[in-house]
Amino acid sequence: MKAYVFPGQGAQFPGMGKDLYDHSNALKERFELAHEILGFDIADTMFNGSAEDLKQTAVTQPAIFIHSVILAEALGEAFQPDVVAGHSLGEFSALAAAGALSFADGLELVSERAQAMQAACDETPSTMAAVLGLEDNVVEEVCASTEGVVVAANYNCPGQLVISGEFTAIETACARLTEAGARRALVLPVGGAFHSPLMESARERLAAAIASAPFQSPRCPVVQNVNASPETDPEAIRTNLIAQLTAPVRWTQSMHKMIELGATEAIEVGPGKVLQGLFKKVDRAFAVSGAEL
Repeated sequence: MKAYVFPGQGAQFPGMGKDLYDHSNALKERFELAHEILGFDIADTMFNGSAEDLKQTAVTQPAIFIHSVILAEALGEAFQPDVVAGHSLGEFSALAAAGALSFADGLELVSERAQAMQAACDETPSTMAAVLGLEDNVVEEVCASTEGVVVAANYNCPGQLVISGEFTAIETACARLTEAGARRALVLPVGGAFHSPLMESARERLAAAIASAPFQSPRCPVVQNVNASPETDPEAIRTNLIAQLTAPVRWTQSMHKMIELGATEAIEVGPGKVLQGLFKKVDRAFAVSGAEL
């Protein structure tokens, strides 16, 4: 049983997607449609932009979505998912690849999401930090007892959790987590506190766009970030997607759920190999690969 998984922000790289653009006219037309929807030539930035250019949220999120969804399309009949999931932004790619959203509607939502998140970041100085080598419940307890806004944001794999919140609260929590035995508690070079209550303004803005977007039943269950549960009902998918920006990404739980559902291999669709590595942290013997043309 095949699980297809889709990466989130951080997987971008200069030159991404050029092989897809050159592969066929049909795929080239997808990039041209993206240009129309976004109002700027994202293909040029993806192929020729610097790492710095690709770091801007308004570019990063659409670029990863485009790369992943077009790659899934390029696989054609070889793309036969029994279950799909995506990490944070990747959930939008997973939904589009599984047919719950069209490419165009998905890209419009991702663009709106990126802009809403950037606006929320500009409102409140905030950040995220990676915590390695502690049990999830210890991290949760430290966050709960730290003054200010700081929460568990990404459950990436056993022993690797990302926290999110206000600068001072993150710094305090990192010091306390190190005292509690964390191998590392490292502030990340990100623009804001994603998947935390500080994204509430972005959640509200994106909720309106998600509410009016046409969702269909996907071709297979989508294990969603907010509850690590397989969903096929378009309204449940919509509700969970709206909650996603202020809720934690339960990726560790999502991997366990896919394995529990019977997945015997995970195929990562999009740039990078991050999700393959996370599956290996759950089960070293689990079969992983990256989708290729």
